[in-house]
Amino acid sequence: MNETMSCGSNRKSGPGIFWRFFSSVKLTIVLLIILAVVSVIGTVIPQREASIDFAMGMDPRLFQIFMSLDLFDIYHSLLFRIIIGFLVMNLVVCSIDRFPVTWKLFSHIPSPDKSRVFEGISGEQTCILSGNNKIILDRIERFLRKRYGRVFSKKGDSYSSFFVQTGRFSRFGVYLVHLSILLILAGALAGSLFGFEGYVKIIEGDKTDKILTRGNRQQKKLGFDIRCDKFTVSYYKNGMPKEYKSELTFIVNGKEVEKGTLLVNHPLYFRGITFYQASYGTIPGKKILLRALANGKSFSFYVSLKDHVHLPDNGAELHLEDIRENIAGIGPAALISILPKHGNRVSFWIFKNPGLAKSRLPEPMLKSSKFNPSAFRPYTFFLEGVNTVCYTGLQVSKDPGVPIVWAGCIILVTGLFVTFFISHRRIWVRAENHKGGIRLSVAGMANKDPAGLHRYLLKLVNNIRKYV
Repeated sequence: MNETMSCGSNRKSGPGIFWRFFSSVKLTIVLLIILAVVSVIGTVIPQREASIDFAMGMDPRLFQIFMSLDLFDIYHSLLFRIIIGFLVMNLVVCSIDRFPVTWKLFSHIPSPDKSRVFEGISGEQTCILSGNNKIILDRIERFLRKRYGRVFSKKGDSYSSFFVQTGRFSRFGVYLVHLSILLILAGALAGSLFGFEGYVKIIEGDKTDKILTRGNRQQKKLGFDIRCDKFTVSYYKNGMPKEYKSELTFIVNGKEVEKGTLLVNHPLYFRGITFYQASYGTIPGKKILLRALANGKSFSFYVSLKDHVHLPDNGAELHLEDIRENIAGIGPAALISILPKHGNRVSFWIFKNPGLAKSRLPEPMLKSSKFNPSAFRPYTFFLEGVNTVCYTGLQVSKDPGVPIVWAGCIILVTGLFVTFFISHRRIWVRAENHKGGIRLSVAGMANKDPAGLHRYLLKLVNNIRKYV
């Protein structure tokens, strides 16, 4: 005999419209469909930084619609969070609404003497046991107690009845599934609210305690320093990079706490933050090579960033203020300033490719002293070279919801196993006096898998017969 139970509530009346609305299974189906549609949109439309090229080719009016609906960042949009919130409320209300019925089925102990369950049972569910009736009944009860633990019985003059059950905790399998979904959603929300993603470039030998966050492009302090002790790159014969790795040191309050080697697809973890090897490259260092031409004489010299050099003859001080890797596609450039013994400071940019600068820069800028390498007479300066250094690019992320999501996944697998592979079986055993022995009959009810229940009852009859 099989029990069937609906997933939703069968109540005709409830505490109110709110409760009836959120306890509806139809609402669950609608929300899941909407969630699936939104997820498809988020897959088809490039998200966040990847959407820049896609958005460039859009009609401005369509672009405004997409922006107003947050379609370029749909998984962080208000619409997506409202859907998740409704789904959470739906799960919670459905679980609470159905729990009293489930608890009643779980805790209810039916009478051992229930005759209706034996109506229409097959002949294979009965057998004749020969011997002393009292001994047979004691052995049947001992077998059931050994197999099922708790046995409920009712004994009479002409027959005795026993009731046992197994798998009654499977009634709560659906609640494990609901709990797992809530944990997964809570983990995702925790990661969205309290987690972050960012990027940082660290020059070999340097350290930093800040990253640039993704999206809003703001600096964020990590609470500790990361130092790149060494960065190495190996190449294939065709010149393609084979492997690049960073030797990192994590420093807390000035003390080296942990060291590690960061490789592609082999992240490092420190204080709940994950570090990935994302990129590498070169950037201008802190030193340039300058050539100065004055009065027909030419001389070259190095100058470091924020350092100064005394120019010959007039004693003026040359300061290197800034170095840029690329300005307006022209290439490397340096900002220098000269402080003469008498007069005002003179500042101007010089380019490594002055010819390209003349073709790229607007005429007003070329006429400005800010871009005139001869702004300090009688000198004309030329940028001969820029010292470059390697940097390692690290992707940094923190997601405090990951442990919660993993817990939810484990509970989800457990809940699905309990829900689909374990059934609540209630079994009645009747022992009637028969000529020179006992006529044994076994019947049962289950909340799922009636075919499996029938096989189970046949096996139980054989086991009792062998034991007795």
